[in-house]
Amino acid sequence: MGPPSPATVTLGPAMAGTADTFESTCASCGARIVVDPLARTARCPYCDSPSVVDRPATADRPDPVFAIGFAVDRDRARDLVRSFLRARKLGPFGLERALPEKVEGVYVPAYLYSALAVSRYRARIGEDYWVTEVSRDSKGRTRVRRRRKTEIRDLEGPHRTYLGDVLVTASRGISNDDLEAAEPYRLEELRRYDPGLVSGWAAEEPSLSHEESLTLARREGTAVVGRMLRTFLPGDSVRGLDHRTEFEHESLDLTLLPMWIFAMRYAADRPPVRLLVNGQTGEVWGKVPTSWAKIGLVAAVALGLLALPFVVAAIVGSLR
Repeated sequence: MGPPSPATVTLGPAMAGTADTFESTCASCGARIVVDPLARTARCPYCDSPSVVDRPATADRPDPVFAIGFAVDRDRARDLVRSFLRARKLGPFGLERALPEKVEGVYVPAYLYSALAVSRYRARIGEDYWVTEVSRDSKGRTRVRRRRKTEIRDLEGPHRTYLGDVLVTASRGISNDDLEAAEPYRLEELRRYDPGLVSGWAAEEPSLSHEESLTLARREGTAVVGRMLRTFLPGDSVRGLDHRTEFEHESLDLTLLPMWIFAMRYAADRPPVRLLVNGQTGEVWGKVPTSWAKIGLVAAVALGLLALPFVVAAIVGSLR
């Protein structure tokens, strides 16, 4: 899916440009090319040779540790997007037939988070049991019925678990909600990062700081712990679950995830609809606006169908 032998361009002090751009030299033709500071890959505008930019690592832009390769090609991604749009019956007119204004395969930066979660929980546990009730009705007949009752008791205690495989975004362009919607990724197919894997593709550097991504990871880790506690706790029901969780031995590994990004413009006076396709599994995600005109048509048809029996009855009555 990309050239097998990329040129790796190392940006040292002599090659640095302005605060907003970097300059590098094409290893194939020697041309000077300008590289966006948030891009890890570049293409020479003169010979179209791909390069992978090797910048000095910083706290907020570390070197990638892992990556997942593209398994969905451009044509397959287009087909998946068409199927996704066909299923959105209340989407705007023209969207299903719209041509993509932009299609790009991107390696999106994300952090793979792992930690030891140490929690203290408190909850009310419901234990169900059945009782047999015997009664007599007004005619003296005996009635027997079983009724379920619930005994509620308070429970609190410690909980420790290891969290792994938590992915959070490191990009301002792809929100954490967007990333979650495009998941899951098959993390068993993770590979150690190699420049050859991303050569020929757009690859973004982290645009969220390390602390911002760590905050997202802890928030998601806390939610994961909450779901785990609901399955861990005994009883038939859990109410009022509250837990305080701290994380130890935390690890954030920069991981590049494959994603197709589509911009679908269906009207000149409307912004394009952005759709994301998981480049490994083909999962499609996007917020498709609702057409109020279509809703109005559906409502009119529904009202017409409801009124049809009355109209028919009135016509039949007039013929008698």
